[in-house]
Amino acid sequence: MESIRVFAGDCTVHFEGSRDRTQRGRVVVVVKPDRTVLVHDVSGYQPVAWLTRADSLTVESGPGSFGLVAHAGEQVLTVESNDVTGRAEYPASEAGIPVGSHPKTGEPLVRTNGAVVGLDSGTEFRLPAGATVLDETCDDCGLPLMRTERGATFEVCIDRQCDPLDDRVKDRFDGEWSCPDCDSPMRIIRRSGRLLAGCDAYPECETAFSVPAGVVVDDCECGLPVFETERGRRCLDSTCEFA
Repeated sequence: MESIRVFAGDCTVHFEGSRDRTQRGRVVVVVKPDRTVLVHDVSGYQPVAWLTRADSLTVESGPGSFGLVAHAGEQVLTVESNDVTGRAEYPASEAGIPVGSHPKTGEPLVRTNGAVVGLDSGTEFRLPAGATVLDETCDDCGLPLMRTERGATFEVCIDRQCDPLDDRVKDRFDGEWSCPDCDSPMRIIRRSGRLLAGCDAYPECETAFSVPAGVVVDDCECGLPVFETERGRRCLDSTCEFA
């Protein structure tokens, strides 16, 4: 679990960059794991000084003092304590939409950018693009189900080891279409992290297409399926001249 460090006290803050400035006051300094530094005073939500995702960060903390230097390109943020009020370190995680709890650990599960994450352990379940996490849970493991579209609509466990989406798509569409270049069956495969419809004659024929997030609604003039996606209709072959 990553942590956020917090320092408080009478500090001198110096910023070099687009507008050089030096400030002093009793402030709270927040240091995030991604090397973002925020300096807050008594008013408002806006920090009086900050540096986002610094290229380098040095923090020195002694019995009665602390200081830091953060660099991001040509910008430099320096904080020096004159009088220390307090310091602490707290476990932290991304904040997301609550989607239930882990059936084994009981820890809260939240949906963040592209994943469902356990708040206490950091356990992560990556979600396919466009997936919706459901209120229903998996009958086998108790984790939440997700709904996703890959040629058809599938409801599967968020744990791909428990109920692999690839297997569902393969059961439904493996051999369903023919290669437009050699007429061999198209197989559902995963290659380089992508779910593909690839020619069964590989490596003699290297034709392969990414399976988009959407459902099959029609046949294209080229013989491949047409998908309805968030951006409209498209052929499995995104470069198809008939699409």
